[in-house]
Amino acid sequence: MSEVVTFGEGMVRLSPPHFQRLEQTSTLDMAVGGAEFNVATGVTRLGLTASWVSRLPQNALGRVLVNQARQLGVDTSHVVWSRDDRMGIYFLEFGSAPRPSTVLYDRKNSAMSRIRPGEVDWASALAGAKLFETSGITPALSPSAAEATAEALAIARQKGLKTVYDPNYRSTLWSIEDARKVQTPLMRDVSCFITGVSMEGEAKEAVLGVTGSSPHDLAVRLAETFGFEVVALTLRGTSGLMRNSLTAVAYSNGRSYETKSYDLEVVDRVGGGDAFAAGFIAGYLDDDIQKALDYGTAFAALKHTVPGDINWTTLQETQDLIKGAGLRIRR
Repeated sequence: MSEVVTFGEGMVRLSPPHFQRLEQTSTLDMAVGGAEFNVATGVTRLGLTASWVSRLPQNALGRVLVNQARQLGVDTSHVVWSRDDRMGIYFLEFGSAPRPSTVLYDRKNSAMSRIRPGEVDWASALAGAKLFETSGITPALSPSAAEATAEALAIARQKGLKTVYDPNYRSTLWSIEDARKVQTPLMRDVSCFITGVSMEGEAKEAVLGVTGSSPHDLAVRLAETFGFEVVALTLRGTSGLMRNSLTAVAYSNGRSYETKSYDLEVVDRVGGGDAFAAGFIAGYLDDDIQKALDYGTAFAALKHTVPGDINWTTLQETQDLIKGAGLRIRR
C-alpha cells in the first residue's frame, strides 16, 4: 500500500549531447520520464511512499521504466503489461539563446494510449492510499485513455482520496477546445488543481475557460468555478533561456498564499512542474497549504539544477533551501 498513487504514461527520452541538433548528432543520451512517473519518483525523494500505474510494452524498454521506478522506491505492481504495443519516445534538443529547446514526440499508438476502463484493478491499486494524482497528458492520449482517467478519478473520490490534477497542456496532443471539452467533466472529481502561468500576464489567458486579472484572482476564480479545495499556480519569469525565476501562489478556503521566489540557473527545465506537484503533495497530505507551496516551489527550483526528468535532490536539500541555504560549497 502506498500513500500516493499516480496514473500516466512513462516514456523513453533521447537527447543529443553537448547542445547538438538531432540532424547533427551521432549519439543520443537515454533517460526516462513522464509527468506522473516524475511525480511518483518525486514524492519518494521527499519521504512518501508511492505507486505508479501505467500500461507498458512487455519488452526491454518497458522494463527500463519499471526498473528505474523501483530503484527509486516506487511500487509498480499495478502496471498493465502489453505484448503488442510500443513504448512512447520523445527526443529533446537542448537549446541555447536565441535557439529554444525543442521536443519531438514519437508516442502515437503507445501502450498507454491504448489503455481502457477496467484494465486497472483500482480497488487494489488505491487500497490504503491517501492521494491520487494524474495530469491532462493522460486523457489527451486517446478517447479510451480519457475514459480510463475519468474512471480512476471517480473511484479515487468515491474512496475519499485527495485528488490532484495538472492540465499539463500539450498542443501536439490536442487542441485547446478538445482539452476543455474532455477535461471539464473530470474537474468534479478533483480536489487540488495545479497549473502554471507566467509572471508576464498570462494569468489573463483562459485555463479551462477561466480567466483572471492576476494569478491570485485566477486561482480564486478557478476554485469558485469548479469547487476545488485548493488551487496552486506556479509563476515563471524568463530573463534568458538559462536564467529563470520561479515562485508560486495558492488559494484555499477563502485564503490566498504565496511563497518566496527563486532565481534559477537552468540545467534542465523538463520535469520542473512535476517536481512542484510532488513537493506540493508533501504539504497537502499534511493539510498545510503554506508548507505545500513552500515545498513545491523549492523542490521545483532544485529540479532545474539536475539533468533528466527525475528530480534527484532530497528532502533535506529542499528543507535547507526553504530555510535560505546559500551557494557556498559543502564539504
